[in-house]
Amino acid sequence: MSGRPPADAEPPLLVACALGIERFALRRGDRGGAADGAGPVRIVTLRTGMGPQAAERAVAAALGAGSVTERSPVVASGFCAGLAPGMRPGDVVVAEATRDHHPDAPETRCHDNGPLLRALRRRGLTVHTGLLRGSDHVVHGAERAALHAAGAVAVDMESAATLRAARRAGGRPVAAVRVVVDAPEHELVRIGTVRGGISAFRVLRSVLPVFHEWHRSLLLPWR
Repeated sequence: MSGRPPADAEPPLLVACALGIERFALRRGDRGGAADGAGPVRIVTLRTGMGPQAAERAVAAALGAGSVTERSPVVASGFCAGLAPGMRPGDVVVAEATRDHHPDAPETRCHDNGPLLRALRRRGLTVHTGLLRGSDHVVHGAERAALHAAGAVAVDMESAATLRAARRAGGRPVAAVRVVVDAPEHELVRIGTVRGGISAFRVLRSVLPVFHEWHRSLLLPWR
């Protein structure tokens, strides 16, 4: 990792994902660049590994190292499983809050979501908002239905742990933006898996400009 940025520099955005294929889709973020001509925006793309424990460890380590700062916003991104009927691969989930798999776990609220939602919808994407639940395993069938009945719109294994670790390291802006790769009518075990995976991959590649816009829009005290 590079040295710590100057204290008055614009903090880079940390985008955390679990899998190599997710990081590959997001790889342009490492090069950064602002669409509005206001100068470069650096995005650090972190592959955490699978599962909540791996995500929490990796994010905590990254926030304690030199390439991001205590002011850096954090986005949890990658793929997820949609829980609501009618969801399709390639739909986008923007979390209003995340909560991990422990029954008594508190929620991590995601504020400042307006610019994300507007930017994604301007690109013609189907966007869902609500509670993004965490899990320590892949969920199917009845468990998926139970999570939806309890108020969640989607589930993944890393977002809740990522945002919890980010908030523990400082009062920074956080967000979770996930792309649905399977859904109740489009589960991964079905024949449509390949087509759904390609759709989700293409959408995930397209969200980097949205992260740039969100980063620019944040009303942070160093602006």
